[in-house]
Amino acid sequence: MLLGDVLSRLSDETFAAETLLGLGDLPLIVDVEAAGLEFGESAPLYAANAVRRFSAFADDEAWMGLMTALERTDDAGAACLRHMLLWSLRHDNHCQHRS
Repeated sequence: MLLGDVLSRLSDETFAAETLLGLGDLPLIVDVEAAGLEFGESAPLYAANAVRRFSAFADDEAWMGLMTALERTDDAGAACLRHMLLWSLRHDNHCQHRS
């Protein structure tokens, strides 16, 4: 999976759903489903929005973590999506607990 393809096609819910399943990380998928429900979004929509939030709000440390993840994998698209989802889940969970 190429990184550019993943990022540009995440707005397609069918593609996003297939991509999430393709990660093969059931606990992550369950967490994305649960977070999506909390925000009134489907899991694919949450994934697409997670990428947007990461792009807009991630700090330098998060970006460096992404670069490290990309250096250690042969599947840049999956590694990028996984990193962005995990960042978004942590960020969203932290924001909810502060309310």
